[in-house]
Amino acid sequence: MTTHTVRVVDARDAVPGTRRGGELRTLLTPSAVGATSGFMGVARIEPGDWIAEHYHPYSEEFLYVVQGDVVVELDDVPHRLGPDQALMVPIGMRHRVRNAGNVDVRIVFHLGPLAPRPDLGHVDTEERYGT
Repeated sequence: MTTHTVRVVDARDAVPGTRRGGELRTLLTPSAVGATSGFMGVARIEPGDWIAEHYHPYSEEFLYVVQGDVVVELDDVPHRLGPDQALMVPIGMRHRVRNAGNVDVRIVFHLGPLAPRPDLGHVDTEERYGT
């Protein structure tokens, strides 16, 4: 029998990241719950906003749209998704997520496998807000 402490994580308790655009909250992470194969979170993107282009050199990213309409640009090719639609971003592929409607977008995302270190997992290719 394996023993593991289960921790329920509330998105309202996660500090939102906004530097890349949108509002990203990582929830099920190695530091929060002891995850070993990846991490999961939620994103909210207001109308007219987007998450800046970036790529993950070690991880695939899975995106599931809960609410709203988005355009996900994969290596500059647009893919439109609505509620209850999902796609996978392959390892190393540049991507940007843009709200394509007039209501807040809500997305669930999962990345895996983990990068060797957290600072190696994400490479920005576009700056937002001058940072």
